[in-house]
Parts: sequence; C-alpha cells; structure tokens
Amino acid sequence: MKALKLSISIVNYNSGDFLVQCLESLEKVKDEVDFEVYILDNASTDDSFKKAREKFSKYHFKENNQNVGFGAGHNINLKKITSEYILILNPDTEIKDGVISAMINFMDSQQDVGAASCKVVLPGGTIDAASHRGFPTPYASLMYFLGEDKMYHLTNRDIENPHEVDAISGAFFLTRKSVLEKVGYFDESYFMYAEDLDLCYRIKEAGFKVMYVPDVSIIHHKGVSSGLKKHSQEFTTADIETKKRSLDAFYKTMIMFYKKYFEKKYP
Repeated sequence: MKALKLSISIVNYNSGDFLVQCLESLEKVKDEVDFEVYILDNASTDDSFKKAREKFSKYHFKENNQNVGFGAGHNINLKKITSEYILILNPDTEIKDGVISAMINFMDSQQDVGAASCKVVLPGGTIDAASHRGFPTPYASLMYFLGEDKMYHLTNRDIENPHEVDAISGAFFLTRKSVLEKVGYFDESYFMYAEDLDLCYRIKEAGFKVMYVPDVSIIHHKGVSSGLKKHSQEFTTADIETKKRSLDAFYKTMIMFYKKYFEKKYP
C-alpha cells in the first residue's frame, strides 16, 4: 500500500460548529492530495467532537478524559503519523481551494525548508500576525511593548511575497515527519501558546528554514476556544474560567520560552 503524502492533525476543545466547518472545507479539497485526518478532543464539554465524528467517521478520532493542552494533544496524533508531510491545523480554520496542493508543491521544491505557513487571514480580512513572527528576544519584546513591531511581527517585510521568518502559527503549520523526528515534537511543558514558537526555534537551530508563503491563504476565526480575542467575543465558546486560564497561560509561556532559550544569553 502506497504511503500517504499528508496527514493533518487537529486538536479540538469546545470549538462549536467550527470543527465541522473545518472538516467540510477539507472535504472540498480532498482531490488535491491524498491525506488523512487525526482529530484529538481535549475533554470538550460541548458537542463539537460528537457532531464531527458522526459526520466524518472515516477520519481518526480520539477523546481525552482531560484537557492536556495544545502541544500534548497534537503529540498524541503526531506520534501515530507516518506520512511524509504533517499539517498542524486549528479547528477554527477554513481551507480554500488550492492551498494544500500549493503548499505541498512548495515544500517538495524547497528541501531545506523545515516548516511553512500560507497567509492566515482573520475574518475581517487582516493578516493573523501570529503566522508571521520573529522570536521574542528581550529587545524585540521591549520594542513591541513600546509600539515598534518590526522585530516581533516583522511588519517591515514584504508581506505579499514568500520569505523566511523565525516563527509561524500552530493554526496552519506544515512540516515534515523527518524534521519532527530530528528536532522532537511539541514541548508539553507549554499548556497553550508558544509551543509553535518553541518548535520553530528548534527547527531553525537544526539548520532548516521556516517560511511564510502568502501565495495562498486560509481563514482563521481565532480565539474560539480561548475567548481572548476581541473579534471572537460574539462566537467564542469559552466560559470565564477558560478565559482566565488562557490569559494566565498567555503570559506564563513567554516566561518559559525566555528561560529555556534566552536567559543565559540575556540575563
């Protein structure tokens, strides 16, 4: 049996109808490349996972009895996958025609690229800045705090043409199984946020490029599960406790990332 070219990993937590919509968008592009989908549910309290499993029974579904976090959830999927390419995808995304095939073709033609993202667009039409980042060194973080965003979100780059970046978002993170076998999977010390930064850091340290490819784009509704984003307040599924936990994780993960990679260099 011929090995699949691509496997897609999704971690779901109370994503409402967005998970089904995401899988529906994948169904529309199924002829672009042979792929399989792994969906791990982190103990959702809504019926998002149930609805998806009933409608798309051909995919691989697994339920956790507790919320282990973004990275740990994906790692359960990633360790099972044997395909050449792996796409880490958020359940609140919508894949457009041509995205999968274009990104796979790009990776096929650029063997020195360890990970890549397409253009990730928010519902209002603006770019999801998290998909196009520099590393949060103390100086870059200070400049961002002071209102200068050239170093963290790389706002001085040509956003319409492919180019190398430090980090891309876990909302759409295309990588190779061989790369993950070399650098490791997500660091499960992070509950949520910064796992993608951490993985990109290790990919670049191993000598691979991380690329932003705006030739194709997806929609990212963003903030559905965490409830932190202003634009998602009307449709988020997060309760007050989830929002508090998400906000706490948002800041703690940056401290963890600093201590892991920058503390000795920037004491």
